[in-house]
Amino acid sequence: MRWYLAGIVVSGFGTTAMWLVSGIWVKSLTGSDSLAALAAFALWAPVLLGPLLGTLADRVRRRPLLVVLNAAMALLLPVLLWVESADRVWLLFAVLVLYGAQGAVHEAAEQTLVATTLDEGRLGTFNGLRMTANESMKLIAPLVAAGLFARYGGGPVALLDAASFALAAVLFALMPVREERPARPAERHWWRETAEGVRLLRASPVLRPLVATGGFTMLLAGVNGAAIYAVVDSGLGRSPAYAGVLYAVQGVGSVLAGLLTGPLLRRVPERVLAAAGLALFAVAVGVRALPYEATALAASAVIGLGMPWVLVATMTAVQREAPAEAVGRVAATAHTLVFAPNALAMALGAGLVAVVDVRVLLPVLAVAGTVWAAALAVRGAGPGGDMGEGRSESTEGKGDTGRSLADGLAVRGGQGAGSMEGGA
Repeated sequence: MRWYLAGIVVSGFGTTAMWLVSGIWVKSLTGSDSLAALAAFALWAPVLLGPLLGTLADRVRRRPLLVVLNAAMALLLPVLLWVESADRVWLLFAVLVLYGAQGAVHEAAEQTLVATTLDEGRLGTFNGLRMTANESMKLIAPLVAAGLFARYGGGPVALLDAASFALAAVLFALMPVREERPARPAERHWWRETAEGVRLLRASPVLRPLVATGGFTMLLAGVNGAAIYAVVDSGLGRSPAYAGVLYAVQGVGSVLAGLLTGPLLRRVPERVLAAAGLALFAVAVGVRALPYEATALAASAVIGLGMPWVLVATMTAVQREAPAEAVGRVAATAHTLVFAPNALAMALGAGLVAVVDVRVLLPVLAVAGTVWAAALAVRGAGPGGDMGEGRSESTEGKGDTGRSLADGLAVRGGQGAGSMEGGA
């Protein structure tokens, strides 16, 4: 866990820095707001191919895959030193797309490695610490990246990110982990294996509601994120730069959320934590409609606390429930279903903010989120709920790959296989 978290901290620092600078870099070279916005889309777009890309994590050993992915990005990023004028911006976009694709495979490989090497009782704690590590970097990296870019341009930021990938590759290579080589079926078909991961997710009564809740939460987060400047301007009467303060406060809440997640998941099922996180997030979004600075800051902290609980609960449930030989595909499919709505909602939110007052829009989001959270909690707590049953099935008698979901699908004949940046 120590080696792995060290790798997460290092690579997370570089990735956050590059995420921030990419849009600024495009804007400074082209003067175009739309092209600058496309920089973020280029990073997000490969998420839509998550199920296909995640299949790779189930075909090879994951630690060597993580080493290769990080080493490849360390070699690729210095190419951006040639991006010195507007006519070379295409090169930056090409690298960003590859960056996003690498991230999708990396995420699937990470979750698979964690699920197949850690004791099940430690998954919640580990995922919480992983969230804390990532969010901590979001408090530091933007300041370093902005300072480097302002003084030296985008090239040094790309080199910093490359160095972080190189160091992460070394850390993953040194990680003391033993892995079994994934079984190789007689006939392998990429599309069939990918579809099987989707079927595994759809067949699970435990994962379906959690993944749906994650996607709905990120949908609300995207609209809420699009409304942030309207809140700052018309609500608080502040300059746009004040949004950075709200982002920072949200980051503090997310760090706290990561520290609390492990102890909470040892006491309550994933669905309870997800419902509580969505309820906190929704109430805080509604409170943002109030024109007071104190409530805006408190709401940002609570948003940072609640939203990670939904995401970590979903991630942990995937690691518990998915068959060991298919964690990569299931995790990548879940990642796509959870985060793709966020990107779509940013565009939707931009349109809604133009025609709907945020004092109306944000309370509507709050009501929708609260109702969903209540329905999720009630469904899991009732006599017919599947939460307790699914949790016990996933933790009892778990052998090397003996998970309840795999057994259930075998009976049916079906078994063969953030960012939260928009959520401020």
